[in-house]
Amino acid sequence: MKTVTLTLSGVLLATSALIAPGMAYAQTPPVAATQDPSVQDEPDAAGELDEIVVLGRFIPEPNRESAEVAAFLTSEDLERTGDSSAAGALARVTGLTVVEGRFVYVRGLGERYSSALLNGSPLPSPEPLQRVVPLDLFPSSILESVTVQKSYSVNFPGEFGGGVIDLRTVDAPNQPFFSMSTSIGGNTETTNKDSLIYFGSRTDFTGFDDGTRDVPGPLALAFGRGVPVNSANVEAQELQRIGQSLVNAPLRLLQRETTPVNFGFDFAGGLKSDSSLGTFGLIAVAGYSNSWSTRNGVQEEAQFSGPVLVPVTSKAFESNQNDIQLNFLGGLSLVTDNSDFRWTNFYVRNVTKEARISAGPDFDAGGEIQRTDYTEWYERQLFSTQLSGEHELMDGALEIAWRGAYALTERNAPYETRFEYGVDANGDFLHEIGGNRISFSELDDDIVSGGADISYTLPLSDYRDAVFSAGFAWFDNNRDAERRDLQFVPASTLTEEQRRSRVDYLYSDYNISPTGLILSEVTGSAGSGAAAYSAQLEVAAAYVQVDAEFIPLLRTTFGVRYEDGRQSVTTRDLFGGAAPFAPTEIEEQYFLPSFTATWNFAEDQQFRVGASQTIGRPQFRELAPQSYTDPETDREFTGNPFLVDTEILNLDARYEWFFARQQYLTAGVFFKDLDKPVEATIVTSGNARQQSYLNSPQAVIYGAEIEAKKYFEFPDNGLSFIADKRWLVQANYTWSDSEVQVDAGDVVRTPGGGGADEDATFFIEDGSRLQGQSEHVANLQLGWEDDTARSQATIIVNYVSERISARGAGGAGNREPDYVQDPGVIVDFVYRKDFEYGGRDLGFALELRNLLNTDFDEHQTLGNTIRINNYELGSSASVSLTARF
Repeated sequence: MKTVTLTLSGVLLATSALIAPGMAYAQTPPVAATQDPSVQDEPDAAGELDEIVVLGRFIPEPNRESAEVAAFLTSEDLERTGDSSAAGALARVTGLTVVEGRFVYVRGLGERYSSALLNGSPLPSPEPLQRVVPLDLFPSSILESVTVQKSYSVNFPGEFGGGVIDLRTVDAPNQPFFSMSTSIGGNTETTNKDSLIYFGSRTDFTGFDDGTRDVPGPLALAFGRGVPVNSANVEAQELQRIGQSLVNAPLRLLQRETTPVNFGFDFAGGLKSDSSLGTFGLIAVAGYSNSWSTRNGVQEEAQFSGPVLVPVTSKAFESNQNDIQLNFLGGLSLVTDNSDFRWTNFYVRNVTKEARISAGPDFDAGGEIQRTDYTEWYERQLFSTQLSGEHELMDGALEIAWRGAYALTERNAPYETRFEYGVDANGDFLHEIGGNRISFSELDDDIVSGGADISYTLPLSDYRDAVFSAGFAWFDNNRDAERRDLQFVPASTLTEEQRRSRVDYLYSDYNISPTGLILSEVTGSAGSGAAAYSAQLEVAAAYVQVDAEFIPLLRTTFGVRYEDGRQSVTTRDLFGGAAPFAPTEIEEQYFLPSFTATWNFAEDQQFRVGASQTIGRPQFRELAPQSYTDPETDREFTGNPFLVDTEILNLDARYEWFFARQQYLTAGVFFKDLDKPVEATIVTSGNARQQSYLNSPQAVIYGAEIEAKKYFEFPDNGLSFIADKRWLVQANYTWSDSEVQVDAGDVVRTPGGGGADEDATFFIEDGSRLQGQSEHVANLQLGWEDDTARSQATIIVNYVSERISARGAGGAGNREPDYVQDPGVIVDFVYRKDFEYGGRDLGFALELRNLLNTDFDEHQTLGNTIRINNYELGSSASVSLTARF
């Protein structure tokens, strides 16, 4: 055995012995490598100590292998909580919150500060407002595990603030299997209720329409001419034909119908087969779900009345949303003695069909009642294909891994319609013809990526190694977005009969004529920003890293990553004119270092510290000055082409104690310093409000996390229900605080200011909380497992305190309070039981969600509480049955 003198390393060893007196120090010859190596020889006469090595054999493998602060969701965790998607499952992880059911905030930092990878490859996004892929697109049935790494290491992309989320898909099983499951469920606010609908097409339930929403041929030809479709560019008779070609009643007429139950089904199968080339594997997972959600709530906007806020508009809204999702995962693998090849393909299509009504007084217009009807159809789909390989050479000392991937997302929103109404003296609604709008928008976003990693393991002793790694990564992300807006304008004043007619009657072919309603394109008109834009982000990166236990018991990982990134957003005039805005280009090079030290001072305990420098880039939509209305909030967004990158300093420390199998206690602290973080802000133009973005000068966020998981088993005391089970208590809590720092002389750049330096104190209050950060995040799981009865039950509690969703409008001395979301407490219950029937292995599951009926609450408070967006979520229940073959 190799020895070390009693210098610094000897002091560390001695200290570890004092801290962990329970470790065994046998005075015997060294044991074989397959046995417990936590032993020490007697000191020799020269005052030297034989090497003390603690391998942390009681620390679970993912935590032991990871040199970073990380959280791991296994397939067992995903099954226990029963969450249908990756987004839902990640809400249970320490320090994570999920916004809008899609985007993950890590340690209070918005989704822009976290990146999502699929088997290590980056993903594009179908969301107009985000470059980060929404995690509700990934059903839990395709996932083998999820890793959330909270401290940075240079083998990951440099866009890292809160963390990186690596989704790992299921692999081919060792034993052949096939399973199928079906589920049915409902919601107290939705199911069997009289709700809004519109017909659409006969095949909408499949997630594909039957062509009803295709751009009509005459309109497509007119779009291709490169001029606005209006009476100035198109002859009257042709314009009439184009207007009459638009689908009318099926896509415009709101009706009421009883909302059906939610349902879905999944299929999965896989096998492995040996051959002369190696072991071939196959895995396939497919699913379909159809769900409904009805929202009845209030949306208000405010203005100052003296020192307090009063509502300017107060509108009740009702919406009914039908979500259809189809997904497929297919994977092939070949495993040989020293190589592993994988080809993974994933496709998901998520469609939202929504009917909405918003009605209420506009106090700024004398209290007149106004109503707006909407019909919408949003298609989001993602396709990803990845080929990867791993190879071991030189008896495993040299490892090479490579990957190449192509991913494409698309968002298509045909026939977004909006129709406005006023009221007469009797309270009857009348058409306000100037408020009608029909829109077609498309977004394509793709990523081509590749990378390779090479590592060499150099033995330092019988039990210690140094791993030298290097690698490169490259990706090219391209996005194209386009929107066309149309409206009908009357040749003369509408008659009383026309104003009172049904919407499909008013816009019928009979009324569309040169003397009646005339189609006119308003794409890119005042207030709607750029009609189209193209964006690109190309990043080339390389890194070197050393992971070694130079001093016994103290594992150090350090390295540096170099990234050369070029991001651009170019607005386009669809009609051949000059671009409405100058191109935005951000070209930066960064050296991003990271360092982590892990002190494994006991077989079941370790302590980590880490420091790193990372970045955050503005998202495409935040840089593109194209207006977009978010259907979730009815809020209009516009980008800021003057945004710059955020630079982030990260500091972490964590203690981990794994006192038994699958049982642990961890506690940690973190600190982040953000230079020029991007935040959303409300801007006003007259009485209209938009949400835009700016770089705050500086911000810090810091906090502490604690997590524990413990199983309890009780002796048989006559209560077999208790004694026969293994009882679980699992909890985590994160406290965090943040502060935006604004000093005299700090400046920001906004679209309203044309990119000139503006006083930052006018827009941002010094000492305010960072947007998206919640002071308290807590999760609790209480449950039991009964291996004999093959059953499992879990009560799941999630609490998230208030967070800022957007900065209030106004300026210094007259600034509105920030928009605040209050997620509150969500309580779920999941019960599972496996049994046999008819010779088949079956599984039953019952899931109860939001048992406390917590609602959605976004508000402002200053003298009065302004209900920005409030509605009931309702409680949900579902049952499922799985058959395994």
